[in-house]
Amino acid sequence: MTSAAATRRRLLFAGIAVAATLGGAALAWRKLRLAEVSATAEAALWTQAFDTPGSGGRLEMRSFAGRPLLLNFWATWCPPCIAELPLLDAFYRTHRSAGWQVLGLAIDQAASVRNFLQRQPVAFPIGLASQGGIELARTLGNTAGGLPFTVVFDASGKVRHRKIGQASPADLQQWAASIG
Repeated sequence: MTSAAATRRRLLFAGIAVAATLGGAALAWRKLRLAEVSATAEAALWTQAFDTPGSGGRLEMRSFAGRPLLLNFWATWCPPCIAELPLLDAFYRTHRSAGWQVLGLAIDQAASVRNFLQRQPVAFPIGLASQGGIELARTLGNTAGGLPFTVVFDASGKVRHRKIGQASPADLQQWAASIG
């Protein structure tokens, strides 16, 4: 084989590799992107109510209206969810005096959530979204259905920030600064 033919073959293989990489990246972006949230989905959220894991009470979403809200979808079987709960709890304890509310919606069984919260309590309220929570998260822009998923609402109830995956201290700082 001549050196010119070998060079063409290497360039062909390199081109195929680049095309495959770009195609894979585009597919991953499409799957993991956050869909836009419609005004209808935002409005529907505020009419929902969720059972609580312990007392048998209900959490009415309308009771969280008028204040900034960090809504976190999580599960006891999700390691990144468990890892971020102390961070969310610290955020709530620090920012509640400024009007912030944090609400955790567990995509889980009541008994599992109760047992978990006995070992690792949090100061913010927890609601049971069960499997319906996945669909609710999708209507709020989580097309991939991944956990944890966090949605930040401003005081008027509009979605301002969303994140699939574990929130970081930098995320929380940025969200608090942008909403105030």
